[in-house]
Formats: sequence, structure tokens, C-alpha cells
Amino acid sequence: MHFKMIIVFVEDDKTNAVMNAARKAGATGATIINNARGEGLKRSKTFFGLTLETQRDVLLFLVEEHLSRYILEEIGKAGHFDDKPGTGIAVQIDVEDAVGVSHQVQKITSEMEDLL
Repeated sequence: MHFKMIIVFVEDDKTNAVMNAARKAGATGATIINNARGEGLKRSKTFFGLTLETQRDVLLFLVEEHLSRYILEEIGKAGHFDDKPGTGIAVQIDVEDAVGVSHQVQKITSEMEDLL
């Protein structure tokens, strides 16, 4: 089985919506890293030296490659990434190998059989 990793940088108030969309699209879970910081095209505004920006979360999804594009698109819709600048981004990368996912392979295999 081949996997892709979807990495999502999202405003923390949209994390639950993105997680729900990814699960509905076939993701079996994620690792969430809280309180990430980033900077886009425009620098963040400051107030007396303190940065005024919303917190971001980083979500890491390890998904089956045949589902990855669909999951990525659903994440983008749920996070409104293309609607408004600065709401978040999501990327996918190839995973050469993975261990610790054998318990998920059975679920993924049955879901893939249902789709095909």
C-alpha cells in the first residue's frame, strides 16, 4: 500500500471543520500540532511590539494515495483556503515507506474495495 502525507496549516478555529471534512473523505486520523506561527505575503500587524495574528495548527494526515487528492480538495473547501488569503494551505508529499500503520491498512483496504 502506498501513502501520501497531507500537511495542513490552518487557523485554529477551522481545525475541527478541516478534520471532519478529511474524515468524511477517507482519512483515518491525524496528528495535530498546536500554536504554529507563519507569515504570508503581507507581514502581520503589530501593536506595541506584539504580533496580532491568529494561532495556526499544523495537521499531518497519512492517507492512502488513491484517496489523497480527494481528501486534499475537501480540506481546501472546508478551510476556505482559496476563498480568502491567509486562511491556510495544504500540501501533499509522497511517503516512501511507513511503519506503525498496519492497524489502519485493514480499514483502508476495505474502504478502497467499497469504492472500487
